[in-house]
Formats: sequence, C-alpha cells, structure tokens
Amino acid sequence: MWDKLNELVSSPHYVNSIPFIWQGMQLTMIVTFTGFFFGFIIGSLVGLMRISKNKIIYGIATVYIELVRGTPILVQALFLYFAVSDFFGINFDALTAGIIAIAINAGAYIAEIVRGGVESVDKGQMEAGRSVGMTSTQTMRYIIWPQAFRRMIPPLGNQFIISLKDTSIFAVISLGEMTYIMRQYVSTTGEPFVPYIMLCLGYLIITVPSMVILRRVERRLDV
Repeated sequence: MWDKLNELVSSPHYVNSIPFIWQGMQLTMIVTFTGFFFGFIIGSLVGLMRISKNKIIYGIATVYIELVRGTPILVQALFLYFAVSDFFGINFDALTAGIIAIAINAGAYIAEIVRGGVESVDKGQMEAGRSVGMTSTQTMRYIIWPQAFRRMIPPLGNQFIISLKDTSIFAVISLGEMTYIMRQYVSTTGEPFVPYIMLCLGYLIITVPSMVILRRVERRLDV
C-alpha cells in the first residue's frame, strides 16, 4: 500500500495533466458564463411572466418551467445535440448545444428565483410607486426590481455553481470541457487516479473563489 502511495505522489501525471485541465477549464468557464448569462435573461422574463395576471402568459411560463425542471439536463443536451439538429437540419456543434442547454435549464430555475424575489417585496411598494405617478413598468424597474434582486443573489449564486458542475455532463456530446478532456487523458495514459484528483481540483479552483465572492457580495448588500 505504501509503495502504491509513494508511486502516486511521485507520479508525473500531476504535472502532465495541468495543460489538459487548463484547456478544459477555459471551455468549461465559457459554457458556464455564457449559458448562465442567457439563462438569467430567460429566467427574468419567464419569472415576470409567472406573476402576470394574464392566464395565457402565465400558462406558457408554467409549461416551460415544468417541462425543463421535470427532465434531466443530460436528456436536454442529448435532445438539442442530436434530435433538434436532425429534425430541423441545424448543425449544432457541441459548444453551441452546451451553452443552449445551460441557458434553457438554468432559465427555468432562475425564473422561480425571480418570481420568489419579486413576490417577496411588499405589495405596498407597487401601490406607493403608482401613487406618485409612476407606471407599473417604472415602479417595477426603479422600486421593486432593485429590492428583489438583492434577495435573489444567494439563490442565483447557488444556481451558478450548479450550472458550472452540470457542464461535466456534456462529455457525452464530446464537448471538450474538463471532464471530457480528462477522460481522454485517462484513456490514453491508463492512469485514472491522479488525473481524476486533478479534475476535482480543477472544479474546486473555480467553485471555491466563486462562493467566496458571492458571500462578500451578500455581506456588502446586507450592510
């Protein structure tokens, strides 16, 4: 056992795998940040639709949220990459399919975060805005949304971390993010232990600073 541990500690794979991890990390971050950005836009719109009094708008938003939250992101990625591409004759590459999958999936969860954040603001705020001559849109933009957004930051941060880790699923569509790259490395070298340790460290290098930044933002907003 000790011989095996000494062999692992002195393994050249710690150094050799770093360029591969870095290559996959860049693509992982591109997919996560881009997908989450569009997911926030989708989620904001759908979340506001969920509080609409119009039954059709409310129904559309509800169907979208339930469909996305009721199916695994792996199935959504496979559907986009294979089924949609084949049916509509659109040649999605793995990167595009991954970004769209993150945007659609995160958008459904963010929609509920937005809905909850807006509904948590006292309804008297809307009435106060209208009483001073603001329209409903102006009241939402200048009074309700700033207060709601501060309350959304913790769950939005959690959703960002979840979306980041979800990118590992896209190895099944050959997207060259960290998990896919390290699987290729392991299949070439035949040594799984060290490369997968490096893979775990790669995710921690992204997630831990993200969580620290989010906590600081939360404390500053609380003040």
